[in-house]
Amino acid sequence: MSELLWTWDALVTAAQAEADGTPVAAITGFSIDTRSIEPGNVFVALKDTRDGHDFVSAAFKAGATAALVAKSYTRNPDDGPLLRVDDPLTALGHIAIAARARLAPGARVIAVTGSAGKTGTKEMLRACLAPHGKTHAPEKSFNNHWGVPLTLARMPADTQYAVIEIGMNHAGEITPLTKMTRPHIAIITNVLPVHIGNFPDGEVGVANAKAEIFAGLAQGGNAILPRDNPHFDRLAAAAKRAHANIAGFGSDARATIRAREISAYDDRTEVALAFACRNVRFVVGAPGQHLAMNALAVAATLDTLGLPLDTNLAPLAHIAAPSGRGAQSLIAMAGGSIRLIDEGYNANPSSMRAALAVLAIIPRERHPRRIAVLGDMRELGADAPALHLGLKDALDASGADLVFACGEHMRGLYDRLETRKHGDWCAASTELAPHVVAAIRPGDVVMIKGSLGTNMAPIVTAVRALGQPAA
Repeated sequence: MSELLWTWDALVTAAQAEADGTPVAAITGFSIDTRSIEPGNVFVALKDTRDGHDFVSAAFKAGATAALVAKSYTRNPDDGPLLRVDDPLTALGHIAIAARARLAPGARVIAVTGSAGKTGTKEMLRACLAPHGKTHAPEKSFNNHWGVPLTLARMPADTQYAVIEIGMNHAGEITPLTKMTRPHIAIITNVLPVHIGNFPDGEVGVANAKAEIFAGLAQGGNAILPRDNPHFDRLAAAAKRAHANIAGFGSDARATIRAREISAYDDRTEVALAFACRNVRFVVGAPGQHLAMNALAVAATLDTLGLPLDTNLAPLAHIAAPSGRGAQSLIAMAGGSIRLIDEGYNANPSSMRAALAVLAIIPRERHPRRIAVLGDMRELGADAPALHLGLKDALDASGADLVFACGEHMRGLYDRLETRKHGDWCAASTELAPHVVAAIRPGDVVMIKGSLGTNMAPIVTAVRALGQPAA
């Protein structure tokens, strides 16, 4: 049975709501989606792509114990208790602030932002902190204007470590979320040419937007920054203005937590780091130098928390790449099996290079042929054509034998390849999927990557349908 998360009276006060009814069941969670409602959940009727008020009655039928709605909502006969507010999203923010405020003084809140690696870093932190106390983090990439307050609202009062992921597409979006979160430690994983189409000043604007995370930093807080990044000085200056203690991670000789050696294999990454005249070796249970960098940010965080690195990085050996972010699976089919590398959740020039680097280290003795399926990278503005063409060196270095592509900008890169590497190009992923499936044969490794807006999921689904997961 789930634990009590909020009493009704405390929730009414936190939401600044008018109570319309009283629940019988305990409040054990929050949901914004009727498809994931569980008994004890409060359904939050947000207005986004659809109006959540249209689904309130469905939420109660699915087992919701109460619903957070606008005052103007008209009750239906089968509705349960309601929390009536001026605006449900604003009220969710009030609940989030109350949830943060009720944590014990010794609890520690960690906020993670960056152009890439937020979710992976969050999961690494969850794994390393869980042995030391009750740890709360979102199960998915809930890092936007509703995801952050939803994560905080779901946070139990006795949480000892909270890891909150904060993202953005535009300037000004992180500030209200970090002020809501009030982290003791703020991590910026990196600053990359992501969403630069939304920033007239390019990466500088992205760096300034990421530095907004220090606006909510708790007094005497800490900043964990990427020492190798060309925007480190800009980030550090912003952290200093917030009176933060700064620790840098990376390969740079000036890094507080410095990588001495990174060895990537097809099933793991081995890291040797140096800090405070000491050396520590550890393993990340998934391949990729980019994951090693995330792990260094985790190491810097653990050190800031006073947790010894020689023992507390061990859980990283059991980390697996998440679905859509490098998850690997073997698929048994007639005549053998194939290896699928699912990078279909999102893409930017840096993460595309990282994915291609992983493809390059898959042993040919086990997988003789390498297939890359690439979709457009979105929100790159006027630089999009050049940034797509700029991937050619990484694609060549990957040793890809066959390349499939979809999207307007990937067409340019595809046309620059040697004809012998041409699989096919289509405007949309749904058109490309059957061509990819028809070309696959036993023994292949297939890496699929593109931006969320390019929708690579149909290709991933089609490839999985070729067989069954191999034992």
